[in-house]
Amino acid sequence: MSGSPPPAGGFVRRIGLFQAAAINMSQMCGIGPFVTIPLMVAAFGGPQAILGFVAGAVLALADGLIWAELGASMPGSGGSYVYLRQAFQYRSGKLMPFLFVWTAMLFIPLIMSTGVVGFVQYLGYLAPHMGRTTGDLVGLAMIAVVIGLLWRGIEHIARITAVMWVVMIVSVLLVIIASATHFSGHMAFTYPAHAFALNTSHFWTGFAAGLTIGIYDYLGYNTTAYMGAEIKTPGRVLPRSIIFSILGIMAIYLLLQIGTLGVIDWHRMTDPQDIASTSVASAVLEKTWGKGAADTVTVLILITAFASVFTGLLGGSRVPYDAARERVFFRPYAKLHQRHRFPMWGLATMGVITAGGFLIGRHTDLATLIQLLTTVMVIVQALAQIVALTVLRSRQPGLRRPYRMWLYPVPSIVALVGWLVIYGYADKNSPGRHPIEWSLAWVALGLVAFALWSRYEKVWPFGPKEISEEYLEGADPDADPNADAEPAPVPA
Repeated sequence: MSGSPPPAGGFVRRIGLFQAAAINMSQMCGIGPFVTIPLMVAAFGGPQAILGFVAGAVLALADGLIWAELGASMPGSGGSYVYLRQAFQYRSGKLMPFLFVWTAMLFIPLIMSTGVVGFVQYLGYLAPHMGRTTGDLVGLAMIAVVIGLLWRGIEHIARITAVMWVVMIVSVLLVIIASATHFSGHMAFTYPAHAFALNTSHFWTGFAAGLTIGIYDYLGYNTTAYMGAEIKTPGRVLPRSIIFSILGIMAIYLLLQIGTLGVIDWHRMTDPQDIASTSVASAVLEKTWGKGAADTVTVLILITAFASVFTGLLGGSRVPYDAARERVFFRPYAKLHQRHRFPMWGLATMGVITAGGFLIGRHTDLATLIQLLTTVMVIVQALAQIVALTVLRSRQPGLRRPYRMWLYPVPSIVALVGWLVIYGYADKNSPGRHPIEWSLAWVALGLVAFALWSRYEKVWPFGPKEISEEYLEGADPDADPNADAEPAPVPA
């Protein structure tokens, strides 16, 4: 998901540890924390909501160690697509990588649509009389502008990402500093009665909702795994970039959450009529430094939201392109725009789904949208990768593993429990929305699509399996930083 087509000779390994960690952190901390703090407070029913960010960090670390071992062992372009292809090819051919791309076509644009919802929410602070219909039109117009810019071909993506990183950091730091100047420990650490009643179903339902929101805020810690073919000495850099970025963002989130709770009464965040429920960062700045400062930070947050959608769709459109180019997805998605050389079908499809997800989020709520995208992601990516790590240790014991998971299999078990809690409580936390049923329906539709595709392509189960163990037999990228990033496939 590097955001630019590979050079003619393949990817070049030029990204070091600092750059890799910054890439992860810029993807992790977009608009998310600015819109989810009130959601977290509502889920827990008080300032004990900080538990959600801590639990999300624990799950992100456990899952990040899975990504770290897989990414260091198979540092190619594609992330989950590569890992699932390598692990499950022996029994089910190309089914699992196909299903990953199929689900990614849904959950990636749904993640982007949360950014659009956040954009409209914070725009509401600057335009308080903006109606629902106007907000819908503004969000759709924003998506159209993003697609229009990407359709013309954008070359200096690194500069855009750098600007996004700076604006995001400035926005977060301003909110944290403003909170520190007017912080009330009594407000931040006074909990309602029975806030930690672990023997009640109410607590665990709220905890599951908070865990879902927490892991959503940490999503992006795996970005460098998708860019494995561009990471220098990936066996060392890739695992560290994942772990360092999670720890860094955890510190930022905790300061942001605690600081916000120390300035804004948490009851305001649960009142849909209060601006603190939709634009909590603006409310913090207004109370501490005045309306002018609040307006300025709100503009910065709007820029962050726009940039996150821009870079997310740019990178996300590469997923079906890479798969189709390697004959693991529908062939039209391998087509590049004739003039600007970008994957137009992937971009167009994800643009439409982003618009649909935005309207769902606007006419239900943001928490429902987060539940939908996480349940879809859990089945084929999160759970399947836990299995993939164990399968590869058995199927390819000779695979180079410059990084091996600490305390294996404990992190895998922690990640498994965490993802199952998120999935199992999804319907309870979105009553009447049925995210579990929708996720299963999407996967079932993916199975039908795979059957049609595999029959047309004459691959398993309608043809021979294609076994490729290129990472088992290819050159060691850690031994020679200038070695080719992508090893040549080994014929079946």
